[in-house]
Amino acid sequence: MFVFKRRDIESESTLTQFQDRVLLEGPHSRRKEILLLIRAMRDFIVGFRALHFVGPCVTVFGSARVAVTHPYYEITREVGRGLGRMGFTVMTGGGPGLMEAANRGARDVGARSVACNIALPLEQTVNQYLDRYVTCRYFFVRKVLLLKYSYGFVAMPGGIGTADELFEALTLIQTKKILNFPVVLMGKQYWAGLITQLQDMVTAATISADDLSLMLITDEVSEALTHIERHAIDAFGLTRRRIRSSRLLGEPRDDLVSAP
Repeated sequence: MFVFKRRDIESESTLTQFQDRVLLEGPHSRRKEILLLIRAMRDFIVGFRALHFVGPCVTVFGSARVAVTHPYYEITREVGRGLGRMGFTVMTGGGPGLMEAANRGARDVGARSVACNIALPLEQTVNQYLDRYVTCRYFFVRKVLLLKYSYGFVAMPGGIGTADELFEALTLIQTKKILNFPVVLMGKQYWAGLITQLQDMVTAATISADDLSLMLITDEVSEALTHIERHAIDAFGLTRRRIRSSRLLGEPRDDLVSAP
């Protein structure tokens, strides 16, 4: 059996910004492996406690690089407003750009606005339109939290991260790991290349034609909101009720919407 010893080519402070890299770079000492598990478990516990009372969410994915002046920003803000008026908590990745726009839209109408942020050395700073957020060390923890509390998903124009989150949701729905929650792609022209690729997959028989029905592609905010209302609120019978918090666990007293 070969054992490779790594060279410490980066400072410890730099490595703390790349927790996923440390976790995935191969076997460590038993002590270090246990510490990695504890850190990941801490992320889960912090996330569960922070988001337990936020109520049914719709998660909005989108690029962090889109400026406030871009038309996509205002469209995403309107999506956030619409979801907020329907009674949903708007959840995002917490960053700037289109994530900020969705959170800002929720704030515009007095709706709940939350996020699962990720610790990155570049680009990802928490936006100012949040009522509550958690910052995760690990991408896989963040993905679980973005999915766990959501009854629908809206993919605004975005890059690799947005596509990753979108396909994570679609894969879980396709494999029936989660329920058939509504998925909306906003921007027909932007997502046209992806739809063509998916249609090619159908032709190649690597996915079924039914898989294309897992998502709605539209340019109209009103159509997206109607789709979510029909396939989330109506389909799952979402209502408002009070959740009892635990003083023993130090949980905040809060009155938020929740699933029945």
